[in-house]
Amino acid sequence: MGETQEIRTGRHCAFVMHVHVVFVTKFPHKVFTDAHVRRIEEIMRSVCTDFECGLVEFNGEDNHVHLLVNFPPKVAVTKLVNSLKDVSSRRLRQEFPDLVSHYWRANKLWSGSYFAGTVGGAPLSVIRQYIEQQNRPV
Repeated sequence: MGETQEIRTGRHCAFVMHVHVVFVTKFPHKVFTDAHVRRIEEIMRSVCTDFECGLVEFNGEDNHVHLLVNFPPKVAVTKLVNSLKDVSSRRLRQEFPDLVSHYWRANKLWSGSYFAGTVGGAPLSVIRQYIEQQNRPV
């Protein structure tokens, strides 16, 4: 391995598991500002902590976000994803009333679909660099 990775341990296992997750907004127009993306990161970092996961890298653009999450084998990616989307949508709706205009028709901020890819074939440094190079809105 090109990069040293922290091996985590559970009661009966040792693991290094990462997933690259991408969420897109329900409608494909410009939705987020930098303030929104910063708050989404805080919210998603908190949700990851609740699931005993680590948010290794996060970034986004005006209509989607990328996450690199280190997670234990006991966590189902679908449950983590659903919680990340539900909690972030609810809190953003409460904290940023201006966002309501972007999803009032569907009453959803995020698209029902998402991308989740396990990371292992490419070095983490490549995935991390890709996420860092996203064009965050100003």
